Amino acid sequence: MILTEFKPIEEILERLKEEKVVFIMGCGGCPEGANTGGMEVLNDMKTKLEENGIKVSGVIEIDFLCQKALIRSRLKPRKQEIEAADSVLVFSCGLGVQASSAVIDKVCHPALNTITFGGITGMWQGTERCDTCGNCILDLTGGICPYTACPKKLENGPCAGQGNDMCETDPQRDCGWVLIYKSLKRLGQLDRLMQFIPPRDYRKILPSSELRKTRLWALDEEEAE
Repeated sequence: MILTEFKPIEEILERLKEEKVVFIMGCGGCPEGANTGGMEVLNDMKTKLEENGIKVSGVIEIDFLCQKALIRSRLKPRKQEIEAADSVLVFSCGLGVQASSAVIDKVCHPALNTITFGGITGMWQGTERCDTCGNCILDLTGGICPYTACPKKLENGPCAGQGNDMCETDPQRDCGWVLIYKSLKRLGQLDRLMQFIPPRDYRKILPSSELRKTRLWALDEEEAE
């Protein structure tokens, strides 16, 4: 199971401060098992956003947000609601946020942080990967994870070795920061490249002592043995 925890509501509101309308999406897979998903959670966030003056154009839960084909099919009837929104708030692990960003021409804000993959992970067909960094920044990088798209895990732009849009460590691999640039350009968000991303806090990658005391963590460890 991929385990997630809620981002602080203050952080979410800060990310949404320039937006008037938001569409809310949730994954019906792992987040429900981790108690960070489900319609009750999504509707609770809807209420909180509306209390803070942000209109919600729609709310939807999709079985597995790491499946791009499934996202496309489920969102077809909700096209107008998404078009009416300035952005999308996504309750899923980093895989789901990346897959949603690849499908939707809107900024996808992560509502959760992926803190550990636990004992057993699900299988996904796409190229998206999550580094379980404990502080998801995918809305700042166009839905492309700099930690998995860039072998050097650079947070604020490409290295000097980038050439012809390819990675110097593997000439057959696209430069992660070129992918980020192209995605931000598609979204009309190139100004986000001017926002400094603080150094990664590796302590957040480790499961907390509180998590290790829970039944959920115990079950995950038992399954892994």
